[in-house]
Amino acid sequence: MSTAPRLTALDALHRSLGATMTDFAGWDMPLRYASERDEHNAVRTKAGLFDLSHMGEITLTGPEAVKALDYALVGNISTVGVGRARYTHICQEDGGILDDLIVYRLGETEYMVVANASNAQVVLDALTERAAGFDTEVRDDRDAYALIAVQGPESPGILASLTDADLDGLKYYAGLPGTVAGVPALIARTGYTGEDGFELFVAPEHAVELWQALTKAGEGVGLVPAGLSCRDTLRLEAGMPLYGHELTTSLTPFDAGLGRVVKFEKEGDFVGRAALEAAAEQAATKAPRKLVGLIAEGRRVPRAGFAVTFGGEVVGEVTSGAPSPTLGKPIAMAYVDAEHAAPGTSGVGVDIRGTHEPYEVVALPFYKRQK
Repeated sequence: MSTAPRLTALDALHRSLGATMTDFAGWDMPLRYASERDEHNAVRTKAGLFDLSHMGEITLTGPEAVKALDYALVGNISTVGVGRARYTHICQEDGGILDDLIVYRLGETEYMVVANASNAQVVLDALTERAAGFDTEVRDDRDAYALIAVQGPESPGILASLTDADLDGLKYYAGLPGTVAGVPALIARTGYTGEDGFELFVAPEHAVELWQALTKAGEGVGLVPAGLSCRDTLRLEAGMPLYGHELTTSLTPFDAGLGRVVKFEKEGDFVGRAALEAAAEQAATKAPRKLVGLIAEGRRVPRAGFAVTFGGEVVGEVTSGAPSPTLGKPIAMAYVDAEHAAPGTSGVGVDIRGTHEPYEVVALPFYKRQK
């Protein structure tokens, strides 16, 4: 039995802008409004406006909220200050990644976990189960928020024209309550594009009003509405992992080159600790495969699942691939055998429909913004 995709509070507005809509993780979301290349380039050079209301917000409150999170997640949440955020993972007992998350500390005993849309229910269920022995309440807040992001070098100026919040003092991975165009919001300096920018958590009934105010404020500096398609090429250029591609339940954070998010030094046990200690030991001796960047010498675009080859042998697998508007060439992220993973390794290719297409191995990210 098919179920209709969920609609964000901005659905009618997207359609009025002529957006191409797509079903993403059970939500009807804008893929692009016009040219995804133009939207991508606008975010890199000016600014883009995104609807991210499909993301899953889960709130934990109570005296032992932080203890529950320290047990449930691999990160050390007890060291996150009020108003700050932390990137982390939630893992299975065997160390496999269930999802990558951002945890915001909203108050002394209040935390908001933001999960990927495709995993929101899985994360909610896992947090509810893992928090059962702690004095905390786990609340499904997915319907309580719309999420709008403004990303790109012009985004601080655009937002500053609509709020008296201290944006200059707002560091990367921090958030503060404020009002934007008269709308109450949690203003977070986070994003998934490799650019400076902000994510604004607001009540769904205020979403259209806020979107329109941001659009008007950005008229003179090249702000455009931007869809999920360019968000994917932006995050790929920035070397940011995508769940279901670079991160899966069959990989640990150490397999993904993200062992730094696992904090063994924190007090007490946490789910997956023993398996992750073993994974850390294995990674320290010799990681079987490493996540690398690949840049095409030709024009053919690699896609997830394509084999990476060397001398006719399969030595890896592409996890994400797309044309890069910034580099002007196809690029990919791939897990490659360690002996072929060093930047500059020659002879590596991607099997694209039976043809060995030459690729250069490079360190991630492909693109890093100038500070």
